[in-house]
Amino acid sequence: MEGDQTPQIKGVVIISLPPPDNPSLGKTITAFTYSDPYPQPSLQPNQQQSHQTLPNAQSSDPPLQSYPSNPQLSFSFRRLFHSTPMKLLSFFGILLFALFLYGSVSSTNTQILRGPKNDDDERPSSFFFPLFPKFGVLGQKDVKMKLGKLVQKEKFLTQRKDGVGSGLVAFDSSSVLRVSGNVYPDGLYFTILRVGNPPKSYFLDVDTGSDLTWMQCDAPCRSCGKGAHVLYKPIKSNLVPSTDSLCLDVQKNQKNGNHDSFRQCDYEIQYADHSSSLGVLIRDELHLVTTNGSKIKLNFVFGCGYDQEGLLLNTLAKTDGIIGLGRAKVSLPYQLASKGLIKNVVGHCLSNDGVGGGYMFLGDDFVPYWGMTWVPMAYTHTSDLYQTEILGIKYGNRPLRFDGQSKVGKVVFDSGSSYTYFTKEAYLDLVASLNEVSGLGLVQDDSDTTLPICWQANFPIKSVKDVQDYFKTLTLRFGSKWLILSTLFQIPPEGYLIISNKGHVCLGILDGSNVNDGSSIILGDISLRGYLVVYDNAKQKIGWERADCGMPSRRLRKKNNFIPDSML
Repeated sequence: MEGDQTPQIKGVVIISLPPPDNPSLGKTITAFTYSDPYPQPSLQPNQQQSHQTLPNAQSSDPPLQSYPSNPQLSFSFRRLFHSTPMKLLSFFGILLFALFLYGSVSSTNTQILRGPKNDDDERPSSFFFPLFPKFGVLGQKDVKMKLGKLVQKEKFLTQRKDGVGSGLVAFDSSSVLRVSGNVYPDGLYFTILRVGNPPKSYFLDVDTGSDLTWMQCDAPCRSCGKGAHVLYKPIKSNLVPSTDSLCLDVQKNQKNGNHDSFRQCDYEIQYADHSSSLGVLIRDELHLVTTNGSKIKLNFVFGCGYDQEGLLLNTLAKTDGIIGLGRAKVSLPYQLASKGLIKNVVGHCLSNDGVGGGYMFLGDDFVPYWGMTWVPMAYTHTSDLYQTEILGIKYGNRPLRFDGQSKVGKVVFDSGSSYTYFTKEAYLDLVASLNEVSGLGLVQDDSDTTLPICWQANFPIKSVKDVQDYFKTLTLRFGSKWLILSTLFQIPPEGYLIISNKGHVCLGILDGSNVNDGSSIILGDISLRGYLVVYDNAKQKIGWERADCGMPSRRLRKKNNFIPDSML
C-alpha cells in the first residue's frame, strides 16, 4: 500500500483485571486508535523522512500515550467501523476474550468455605468429624452436665503386660455420615475416633467444656459403663511418665503433685454434675485423614479411665469416653497444633431436632470467610473454658438480671452439656416472665418430671413449632453498652424448649446456682443447635453464624475427599 496516502489506523486495547482477592474493584478496558501524527500526502519521500526520529522508518514504532491528548489520537467508533472488516473482527475478538478472562478470574472468589490445599502446601491442614447422637432412653431424667475439672486422687493403675494397645482419637474425614437424633431424649453428640495399631474405633462425647480426652479402659476396670466397644487395653510401654510435660500440665493444680515412684501420670476429672473419671495418661497412635486426603498417624496423649462414677455411667452406656476440645495443652486441638498439623481452631455444628447429628472440625479450613459474628475470649487464671463477657440478656424486650444487678457477666460455650444454665437471678426472672404463657392456653404440669418446668396444652403438641408463638426469643448482648454497636446471640424458642415423651413442652434452661460457682451462663447443646460455632484459639475469639448443620454439600464433599455418595 505504498501508494495509499490515507493514514493507516492502528488500535490499542488495554485490559486491567481486578486482583483475585478483591473482585469488587472491577475490570478496566481502555481502547483507542492513532495514526501517523503528521500525515502529509503532498510531501516528497525526502520530506517524509525528515519527520522520522529513527533511521529506519519501517522498524520505528509511533510514540504511545497513556491517554489521547491529541484530537487525532482520540478513539472513534465511526473511524473503526469504516475500517477494514478484519480490524473490526479483531477488536471484538479481543473484547470477548477479555470478558471471558475476567469471568474466569472472578468466579474463583465466590466460595465461602476454604477449599483443600495442594499437597506441597506447607500450611497446617484441617480434620473433619461427623457427629452422632447418643441413642438414649426415652423419658430418661438424668441431665448431662460437663465442665470437667482435673483434681488429684491417690488411686493408681494396675498394669497388665498382656494388653494390646488400641487407641483413641482420630477422625477419618472419609467417615462423614448423615445421622439423626436430638437433644432429647438422646442427650449428647458423639463422634468416631480411631486409635492404636491396628487402629480401632471408639465413640467419644464431643465436649468443649473439657480438656482431657479419655476413654474407658481395661487396666483392669474398677467401675465402667457398658460402652459401645470393647474396652481399650493399655500396655506398659504406652504409659506417660510422671515427668512428662503434659503430665505436669495436667497435675499443675493438684494438691499432691505427681508421684515419681509410680512412674506413671495419674489423673482425676470431676464434672459439674458430680460425676468423675479416674485413670492414667496413655500415649498411643492417633489416625487422621486430612481434608486433602492425606493419611497421617501421630502419638497422642489421652486418658485411660478405669474408674467412672456418677451420672457419667449412664452416658457411657452407648459411648466409650469423652473428647476434650478445651484450651489446655493436653486437649486434642492443642496437641495437633503443637505438632504443626493444624491451626488451633475448633468448630462444631449441631443439627436441630428432627435432623440430628451434625459435624465438627479441627483446623481453620471450614471457617467461613465472612458472615461470622465474633467476640473475644475472656481469660481467667483458674479456668480454660471457652467463655466471653456478656453485657445483657433479654426475654423478648424484658431484661433479665445476672446476680441481682444488670452488669457484666460470663457466658460459657459448652457442647458437653445437654441443656443451658442461667444464673439464679436470670433464671428466676425468666421463669417469672414465662408465667404469661398460662394465660395463652398452656398450663404447667408438675406430673411431668422430664425437666423442672413443663406445660400441657389443650391441643396435641408434636414439635416446638406448634407452640413457638407462645414464647419469645432470648437475646444475649456482647461487646458494647450501646445497642447499635452490640454483638448479639439469639436463642429462639426451639433453642430452649423440648417436647417430652408425654407430649408436653418443657423448659430446657435450668437453674445454674451450683454450676461453675453459679456466676456464669452455660450455653449447652440445646441452645447451640442450628449454629456453626467456632473457637479460634490462635486469634483468641469465639464466633458463630446460623447454619442448617446437615451434611456438607455435594461439592464440598468431593473437593475435600469425603466418602462417595454411594456410601451415604
